Amino acid sequence: MAPTTTLVRKTTMLPPVHDQHQLVYPCSWPALGSGRPVCHQACIYIARKTKHYKYINIFSYTPYVHCVTLARKSEQYEFLLRDCTSINVLVEAVEIKMDRQWMYADWRSKEFIDGVHYFLRVAEANRQRGFICCPCNKCKNQKEYSASRTIHFHLFESGFMPSYNCWTSHGEQGVEMEEDEVEDDNIPDFAQYVGFEGNQTGEEEIAADGNDVADDLGQMLQDAREDCKSEKEAHKLDKMLEDHRTSLYPGCEQGHKKLDTTLELLQWKAKNGVSDKAFGDLLKLVKNILPGGNKLPETTYEAKKIVCPLGLEVHKIHACPNDCILYRGEEYENLEACPVCKALRYKIRRDDPGEVDGQLTKKRIPAKVMWYFPIIPRLRRLFRNKGNARMLRWHAEERQQDGMLRHPADGSQWRNIDRKFKEFGKDARNIRFGLSTDGMNPFGEMSSGHSTWPVTMCIYNLPPWLCMKRKYIMMPIIIQGPKQPGNDIDVYLRPLVEDLKQLWKKEGVPVWDEDKQEEFNLRALLFVTINDWPALSNLSGQSNKGYKACTHCMDETESTYLKHCRKVVYMGHRRFLATNHPVRKKGKHFEHKADHCTKPKHRSGKTVFAMVKDLKVVFGKGPGSQHIKSEDGHAAMWKKNSIFWELPYWEFLDVRHAIDVMHLTKNLCVNLLGFLGVYGKSKDTLEARNDLKHMEQRGDLHPEPKEKGSHYLSPASYTLSKAEKESMFECLESIKVPSGYSTNIKRIISTKEKKFTNLKSHDCHVLMTQLLPVVIRGILPDNVRATITKLCAFMNAISQKVIDPDRLEALQNEVVQCLVSFELIFPPSFFNIMTHLLCHLVKEIRILGPMYLHNMFPFERYMGVLKKYVRNRARPEASIAKGYGTEEVIEFCVEFIEDLRPIGVPESRHEGRLRGKGTLGRKAITTIDNNLFRKAHFTILQHSSLVAPYIEEHLALVRARNIGKSDAWITWHHIDTFPAWLRQHLMGNESINQQLAFLARGPFGSIATFQGYEINGYTFYTRAQDMKSTNQNSAVRVDAMGHDGTTATYYGAIEDIWELDYGPLKVPLFRCQWVRLTGGGVMIDDSGMTTVDLNKVGYSDEPFVLANDVTQVFFVKDMSSKGKKGRGPDEPKRQVVLPGKRKIVGVEDKTDEDYDQLDGQPPFTVTIDPSILLSNEDTPYSRSDHKEGTIVRRKFSLDQGRGQGVGTPAPARLERKERRGEDTGHDDTPLSQPSENSKPDLLQNWTFEQKGILDSVVFPLRMPI
Repeated sequence: MAPTTTLVRKTTMLPPVHDQHQLVYPCSWPALGSGRPVCHQACIYIARKTKHYKYINIFSYTPYVHCVTLARKSEQYEFLLRDCTSINVLVEAVEIKMDRQWMYADWRSKEFIDGVHYFLRVAEANRQRGFICCPCNKCKNQKEYSASRTIHFHLFESGFMPSYNCWTSHGEQGVEMEEDEVEDDNIPDFAQYVGFEGNQTGEEEIAADGNDVADDLGQMLQDAREDCKSEKEAHKLDKMLEDHRTSLYPGCEQGHKKLDTTLELLQWKAKNGVSDKAFGDLLKLVKNILPGGNKLPETTYEAKKIVCPLGLEVHKIHACPNDCILYRGEEYENLEACPVCKALRYKIRRDDPGEVDGQLTKKRIPAKVMWYFPIIPRLRRLFRNKGNARMLRWHAEERQQDGMLRHPADGSQWRNIDRKFKEFGKDARNIRFGLSTDGMNPFGEMSSGHSTWPVTMCIYNLPPWLCMKRKYIMMPIIIQGPKQPGNDIDVYLRPLVEDLKQLWKKEGVPVWDEDKQEEFNLRALLFVTINDWPALSNLSGQSNKGYKACTHCMDETESTYLKHCRKVVYMGHRRFLATNHPVRKKGKHFEHKADHCTKPKHRSGKTVFAMVKDLKVVFGKGPGSQHIKSEDGHAAMWKKNSIFWELPYWEFLDVRHAIDVMHLTKNLCVNLLGFLGVYGKSKDTLEARNDLKHMEQRGDLHPEPKEKGSHYLSPASYTLSKAEKESMFECLESIKVPSGYSTNIKRIISTKEKKFTNLKSHDCHVLMTQLLPVVIRGILPDNVRATITKLCAFMNAISQKVIDPDRLEALQNEVVQCLVSFELIFPPSFFNIMTHLLCHLVKEIRILGPMYLHNMFPFERYMGVLKKYVRNRARPEASIAKGYGTEEVIEFCVEFIEDLRPIGVPESRHEGRLRGKGTLGRKAITTIDNNLFRKAHFTILQHSSLVAPYIEEHLALVRARNIGKSDAWITWHHIDTFPAWLRQHLMGNESINQQLAFLARGPFGSIATFQGYEINGYTFYTRAQDMKSTNQNSAVRVDAMGHDGTTATYYGAIEDIWELDYGPLKVPLFRCQWVRLTGGGVMIDDSGMTTVDLNKVGYSDEPFVLANDVTQVFFVKDMSSKGKKGRGPDEPKRQVVLPGKRKIVGVEDKTDEDYDQLDGQPPFTVTIDPSILLSNEDTPYSRSDHKEGTIVRRKFSLDQGRGQGVGTPAPARLERKERRGEDTGHDDTPLSQPSENSKPDLLQNWTFEQKGILDSVVFPLRMPI
């Protein structure tokens, strides 16, 4: 429809009033025709006729309307004015000096930058309901934001959407064509005038009924409203939509809404673990600060009530206090007592008078409760978010598939599922879960014995950097304490297993996919369970104690009972060696027997199911329960038929219950340090030596009886001398690790006692994968040290994020060699079940993928989050359930608010980017060494791919002009003259890349220097800053090509951090002091460790390196390079190089390569087979280089009630205390037999306990016997 108006040809024209760049005209011409406001349409109509578009700039302001007309540029049309509704309204004709081609110019150009700022001023003046549409190439005006900085970022990142010449979504008005007008393809695509029929912007039509909300959160609420099954739910969501449209306070110009603000505050509460009371106080404070009439909730209860309509269902199920049954289903739902143990369902209240006529009965309290959070509605909600729905297909669409093990999808079990169940594997959206459970103390107090059991699940469809994060971990079950369910946990898993069975059915469950905009049938399976060793037994039903404790070897487990230690140990690892391995044939140290046994065969799921399918148990701990009876006095291998066997696919899984490497590593580390005598009480006990005597093995290590019931234990091959302990802890005390690498090492050692203290799981992980081989350098016998180093190299290799499957066979051989070597070094008491399980880890990696994706670290961290939910100590599980449900809602909502980060994905210290940022000690320097400045500039040019062709051209030119000069002179002259030549060579060339032009022009004269810089996920310091810090962030490694074309690895330390300014480009550089590669500067020893001598510096003419090219390392003292006491320098000459740790949590747009680069190179590799070397020794288990043995004294019983005297031994209680020399423990004089003078000192240490037990005294000796 054509605009209703009359066009006026050259007639009387009002004189313009000039105001700088504007031509302002008074609005005085009446519009003819219908008389309605049509000036906006008509002005653009004239523009289309006259082809003069760049003079149109139409704005709409409220409550007034500024009519904008054309500046005179046409011979046929002058002006078109309309009758305004107010005589005070002016018509502004703005002459825009530039057309809008700047919108699609280079983002680095001045016109684009100025134009974006101009656009944002226009958009700010034309906010709609406090929001601004984003016209970037991704959002395309489909999304609205309250913060203009978000739009600013989007425009510089993605540019403007195509053909958006008329800003119709930001206040400008369009016009529609006349009926007989033909569209001109050369005319910009102006949208229709708002108010006319049809689509205004070429985007999807939006209803204008006032209930529609343009942003993602409003759309989500509308979708939820449509899915409501009852009027009550719909009413609640209508209230949420109303809150979403309600401004926080009258006249709120920032666009804050009641619902959005409440969600932001609740997210802050959940993210920081703020208590309800503190949050309520904050709400009151903020409400008083805001203008009057604001809609902010006053209490925590009101805030949660606003978002409660989006809460998902939670089932609170009563349970028998003896874990016999759940009161659910037709059979048990209405019972008042357990049919198995007869325990009452409800607690008996002391003040309950019972049923009295005319009085209301008090609410009864169940004896035990579990909470079940159904997983199906939570999966539906996960697919409601477009980003989540897309990421759930990552494993099939975006995963790098090059044969390496990066993800569980690269393991054989994933592929076998796809082959066996083709319909399931066909849809990448089908979910594969990992399940974990463990007991936790909800109060975080060691003195409390309360045990709460949450069941958590992760989703393996996601990328490896997300699948184990808090945001994507579900908690379907929480079991009330104070006692653990133990073997009866199947009772509580019943609701979850029922949902898993429903999700496995061929029809699945209908789910809407927001990303693909379609409904599909979702299916899911339980891929693996991940638990510590006791919980693994509870879930699998297999006993993990006794003679058949290994979950892989089963009834082929090689085990021995130790009489004096009173435990079962697991040895006989020669059968895992290759059949032609020489140690198999040697029996010198193996009871003079060869070992020709084959390793245990793998048991398929069908085979295992055949073992358990007929087992019948009655769960519970009461009198009516029935358990599997022991076999010949020993624990049966199976305790039950696990509930997971009800899943149709369970018997087709190769590994159903994964070994938890987190707890295995801690147990192995503590066990190893205990035998070395540097953690807690030594594990090299009198019982361990007596077992050797009982087995008639290693006569040199048998305890030797001494006076007064004491025994002397001769030094074994793993026994550290005093000097070795001092060397070890001197090294540990000097260690400074990079930021975020681990805890401060000084906090976990006691230099006075020469002991490790308070080791956490991650501390043990760092020790076993990085530090232990370094701190034992120069101590222990060579073959013992090589075995420990080889084991640590194995632990490091299996902890990597990317594992080469071709390396797995070699890794398996290496760990078996270590175990066989340990059998030659340590006594049998060393070999608990966790040590034995090392030989099965490689098998699980091949089947399940990288080890770090099926250990308990993320689940233990998540349980730490759950503990923070506890507000009511009387009902900790109810607090956890409430906190989890609230966070669920908040997390779902904030996904639709652009500026908020999710709670469950940690925010990077590097601000979500891989590019750099200076952090400490920024200074601007203008006067610097010109020679250094030129070197820095050349370094940047040398490493630019844009400059590379010109480098070759200039080198060829220099060689041609200086025939006969040496290569060294040519290189020097090239470095000296290239920057000036490049600037002159490219001057005035407008066809080159803009970045190349900036580089050729050179940097500004001033530079910015820093003491700290963050780039590529690393935190770097200068050496001066390192001296003031508890971390070491100045050491770097770079792989560079030399002048001869060979690539070498260089090591150094950062002296200065520069940032050169090239205008739009800012390039960070590190000025380093490098270690010479030759002359002993850098060396690699037999164990694969790289050592450097920091005093041998070199390459001073090439000090600079791009910050983006370096990898962080750190240096640790090499105690083996320290001279003997009194014969050499006090400090070691060399330092061992260890890799740093890259922190890329939260980095945007990461790729597999970014995520994989944790360790650039292995810190150590041992290629020798220590088992062969040790088996050739006469006594690999004893030491002859020192005589520092230990005396232990047995405790005695004073039980007079039984008529026993002081001399009666109590073998069940032994104590070991180490003391060297006199009471101070630091005398170097060797001790002989206890003398007369030592008796009074001995008696002073004897104390009588109330129960009649006399403490013992232990004499560690350094004496020849």
